[in-house]
Amino acid sequence: MKLELRGITKTFGSLVANDHIDLTVEAGEIHCLLGENGAGKSTLMNVLYGLYQADAGEILLDDEVQHFAGPGDAMRAGVGMVHQHFMLIPVFTVAENVMLGHEQTKGLGRLDLAAARAKVREISDRFGFDVDPDALVDDLPVGVQQRVEIIKALSRDARVLVFDEPTAVLTPKETDELMAIMRQLKESGTSIVFITHKLREVREVADRITVIRLGKVVGEASPTASNAELASLMVGRAVELTVQKEPAKLGEPALVVKGLTVVDPIGQLVVNDVSFEVRQGEILAVAGVQGNGQTELTEALVGLQQRVQGSITLDGVELTGGSVRKILNAGVGFVPEDRKEDGLVAEMTIAENLMLDRSDGEPFVKAGNLQLGALDAFAKEKVAEFDVRTPSIETKVGRLSGGNQQKVVLARELSRDLRLLVAAQPTRGVDVGSIEFIHKRIVETRDAGVPVVVVSTELDEVTALADRIMVMYRGKVIGIVPGDTSRDTLGLMMAGEAPTEGAAA
Repeated sequence: MKLELRGITKTFGSLVANDHIDLTVEAGEIHCLLGENGAGKSTLMNVLYGLYQADAGEILLDDEVQHFAGPGDAMRAGVGMVHQHFMLIPVFTVAENVMLGHEQTKGLGRLDLAAARAKVREISDRFGFDVDPDALVDDLPVGVQQRVEIIKALSRDARVLVFDEPTAVLTPKETDELMAIMRQLKESGTSIVFITHKLREVREVADRITVIRLGKVVGEASPTASNAELASLMVGRAVELTVQKEPAKLGEPALVVKGLTVVDPIGQLVVNDVSFEVRQGEILAVAGVQGNGQTELTEALVGLQQRVQGSITLDGVELTGGSVRKILNAGVGFVPEDRKEDGLVAEMTIAENLMLDRSDGEPFVKAGNLQLGALDAFAKEKVAEFDVRTPSIETKVGRLSGGNQQKVVLARELSRDLRLLVAAQPTRGVDVGSIEFIHKRIVETRDAGVPVVVVSTELDEVTALADRIMVMYRGKVIGIVPGDTSRDTLGLMMAGEAPTEGAAA
């Protein structure tokens, strides 16, 4: 099915999210929509899917003008969407999720679950998805949950599929599997719109690339274009895609972890006897497939886990058992993996978010009174220093793009007298321009003599930043290897294979 968007314009108050955008996707084509966070990519696709109504412009499918009052109309016309955050009911089975909203019934109005199971099996077999229709969604790995979303769309005869940042929550292996699925869909005649800001993925699967910046189409590119050319189109300037850093100037061991064990609320061992150390002026990157204990490890380091055994010392001071407040006051900066849930308060202003973990004393509070002058001066200084794109420090942080939200978190955490930085997924869901900035600040923190722990599922990020790499698998440390260890070796370690003797550090 051929898709055309002609002159699509969408505004939110004074903000022009889409400005007369034209886009054509041919039948059986993978068309990548590339742009920074906040460029207007998702807004455009939400217009296509009927979630938003355009202020101007037309949607055409096979040269026929469409009028979508909601997603139901879009689905009936053959448009499906796989969202970045899955639209699944965790306590339902795969078959129940697939039939939800399109229930088939049989005698006496009973749900025809057998028909739903058969549909799941048919699509799963056709594309080699290997999805059990009777499995509970909550029990499935993230990559398989995404396949369920694709099956939902295909079960409704989608001939145009939109993938909105589909790899944001996937491991490298799951990402490769998704790329293969997209190629299969293309070969079957499905038209695909692939929204992303990851240049490696674009060049791997795209037939054509359209770049959007600040709500406008700024150019088209071939998949043969270099990463530098694509990044420049996205950001509007030259972007440094490699991390520039000198060899580490190592000091004394600062963070020392011995026999760390964490048990989750239901009694499962999620971190199992982990020991490591990080020296002053060193970046230790923690790699692994999501869900192998990395989250619980970082939370234990900052006092967010309750059932902890072992020892965590920073500059010889025991942190285990201390409150979050005590650990932060000891000079630990923490960038959580989910900035929206754990790093920011969306309805508070940028200025208020910048003082969140220092609201109990000077310079922001004196004698129980908020010092607005001090807060305003501090916030304006950090907004400028960290290049936060915002009209005002009074803007609610929830209105910022993902990259700018992450800059607010970094500005807060790096503006204190740090003795340790713990950064979990520091560039998740962040565009290439902001990634460049965030990596630079992390390296600057290392070069100032601060030990840094970076947790990331992005192998490119791990190898770019790390002086040493610690790989976790099922709660244990598989090995600690040099920062220049190959992607192939790291991939094997992430699957549970110990490194060869020569690779270990």
